[in-house]
Amino acid sequence: MRQIIPPHWKQKVRNFFLDLDARIDSSLFSSAKGIRELYERYSTFMDRFYVGRWKRWVFIEPLSEAATLGLGGLVVMLTLAIPAFRETADEDWLKKSDLAVTFLDRYGNPIGSRGIKHNDSIPLEDFPDVLIKATLATEDRRFYEHFGIDIAGTARALVTNAQAGGVRQGGSSITQQLAKNLFLSNERTIERKVNEAFLAVWLEWRLTKNEILKLYLDRAYMGGGTFGVDGAAHFYFNKSARDVTLAEAAMLAGLFKAPTKYAPHINLPAARARANVVLDNLVDAGFMTEGQVFGARRNPAFAVDRRDEASPNYYLDYAFDEMRKLVDTFPKSYTERVFVVRLAIDTNVQKAAEDAVENQLRQFGRDYHATQAATVVADLDGGIRAMVGGRDYGASQFNRATDAYRQPGSSFKPYVYTTALLHGFTPNSIVVDGPVCIGNWCPQNYGHSYSGSVTLTQAITRSINVVPVKLSIAIGQKEQPKAPNPAKIGRAKIVEVARRFGLKAPLPDTPSLPIGSDEVTVLEHAVAYATFPNRGKAVTPHSVLEVRTGAGDLVWRWDRDGPKPRQAIPPNIAADMAGMMSHVVSEGTARRAALDGIPTAGKTGTTNAYRDAWFVGYTGNFTCAVWYGNDDYSPTNRMTGGSLPAQTWHDIMVAAHQGVEVREIPGVGMGQKLPPQHVANAQANAAPKILETKPGPPPVLTKRGADILVRVEKLLDDAARTAKKSADTDAKPSSATSALAFPQNYAEENANASAPRKN
Repeated sequence: MRQIIPPHWKQKVRNFFLDLDARIDSSLFSSAKGIRELYERYSTFMDRFYVGRWKRWVFIEPLSEAATLGLGGLVVMLTLAIPAFRETADEDWLKKSDLAVTFLDRYGNPIGSRGIKHNDSIPLEDFPDVLIKATLATEDRRFYEHFGIDIAGTARALVTNAQAGGVRQGGSSITQQLAKNLFLSNERTIERKVNEAFLAVWLEWRLTKNEILKLYLDRAYMGGGTFGVDGAAHFYFNKSARDVTLAEAAMLAGLFKAPTKYAPHINLPAARARANVVLDNLVDAGFMTEGQVFGARRNPAFAVDRRDEASPNYYLDYAFDEMRKLVDTFPKSYTERVFVVRLAIDTNVQKAAEDAVENQLRQFGRDYHATQAATVVADLDGGIRAMVGGRDYGASQFNRATDAYRQPGSSFKPYVYTTALLHGFTPNSIVVDGPVCIGNWCPQNYGHSYSGSVTLTQAITRSINVVPVKLSIAIGQKEQPKAPNPAKIGRAKIVEVARRFGLKAPLPDTPSLPIGSDEVTVLEHAVAYATFPNRGKAVTPHSVLEVRTGAGDLVWRWDRDGPKPRQAIPPNIAADMAGMMSHVVSEGTARRAALDGIPTAGKTGTTNAYRDAWFVGYTGNFTCAVWYGNDDYSPTNRMTGGSLPAQTWHDIMVAAHQGVEVREIPGVGMGQKLPPQHVANAQANAAPKILETKPGPPPVLTKRGADILVRVEKLLDDAARTAKKSADTDAKPSSATSALAFPQNYAEENANASAPRKN
């Protein structure tokens, strides 16, 4: 039992390990010997190619370094090329089209289109020779010589731009531009340029030169919402691209660089100047002689006058963006890319909104130092009836109604008062209008005075700034009585309520948030107010009502597939707020917005230094927000929300309610409309206070007013001298009084106009 393993087995195990050790040692020795011999043979062989002295440093070392750097460069290029080649993963990349949408108004009438409708029906050989030559001479003269990247042309552009101190020539070839149009965006980044270069080489490998040129002519954006030279020829000249003349071809070729800037229906002189540059390029490239282009210089192209073809471009841009997002929600199996979309737009209201904005800016914009405006009119279900994103779409395509974040001023206060009502306050609750400070910040009222004890209804009617700040503190104290910073807690509850209304703006926490220092968009602000007449139900802003395929098949419908209204606040709170806000229009800061016989409620807003002026209001049918200001945030000339914004709102809403059954606002009822005899009686009694209906110029002394005051002073001096000379004679003041009657009245009117106006 002491020896479990027999002795002869022990000997066998020992011999096995000795044999294994010997074999390992022998193998390692043989391998090392073989490697040494192989290295010696390799060294002997390479010694035949040894190059020494100067030849080594002139030839061998540079070649070695070039090989090393080249290998590293290939690795880097492969790494950079991976993101670019991911864009080509779709095997159907050439046939796949971008989204193309034809828009109809709410009644089914065509109003415009967006997106690309590819028209590949014209073969390359059918395009006029002058059009192809003009394109190549202007965009890429060495197109048929390079491999997708014109190195010589890029270097020449860099030198020219460096000498000019700015961008004067583009270095991208036609293939690079096509790669950008097919796969990439227009963002100016190094990453995009790198991807563009790789994709250009890839296109050159996959397609012929003629195929690349054909795709470029068919898919380049040419301004006016058109893509491709054939679509542009129809839009600008009412003819096919097959029939364009040299002058027209030069104008079309000039659009590739900046289609919006050189579009002839917007700026014909600039388009003709650019066409003249294209004619110079034809001569410089040797494609044509000066004699051949002389006729085109003397007789430039005329574009079709489309100024009367007003299109709601700001609205269509917004609708197209909404449609892009909507298409992404369709099932992956759905491959349709051409749609007919019915929108919520009412062209009559849209025209009225555009006219109201333009009329007010044209008449009073200079006096108020205001250059821009934006407005949104919406149904109470969130459907956008009209949208004006700026004064002139041709001058600026930036949509101030959807993309510009501006301070709402006092028009933000209804969210504060709503939060207060949710925390136990009532419209008749008393708050003391007196000094209050949060840290080092102490809000001031418009007139730098205080009113003492006021109700919430009086506070919102007179747009008192101190009360919303005190309410934010009181709300925080009700939430957490022992909190060290109740104002911060109150502001958080206000933001929470604003989110329920539908505001998606950042709304950072600042002490001045309750009086509207945070920024919002006109669109969100307008639709959020629909919660009040909707009995507390918040809705989602939308422009699309119905989506159909090109064949007419229904794909999507708002009332069936869109998000449903959500209860944001109780109905009684919405009714109380509507009642409070109706006083703003009837007797407060927005009297110019009052509508005859139509219940109206809303709130004005004016920001620091008069940079922004708002009026946001609603009826039982619609809600509307109006903003005035400047793109550079420069102050206006004392413009308040009760001036141009309220008057513009009034003009738009008068048109919007034409032929519409007027509905009441819960909490307000129906509007008051005086019978004709009462109006006549009121005029006969000559009431001293008459509601103004026109905004008028800002309260500043005009040149005419100054002249009148000088004349008044002169008349007073003359009267004083006459009194001294005829001291013994009784003076008759009738003539002097009659002479001063008009100036005195004028001075009174100016004094009334100059009285401080609250926002």
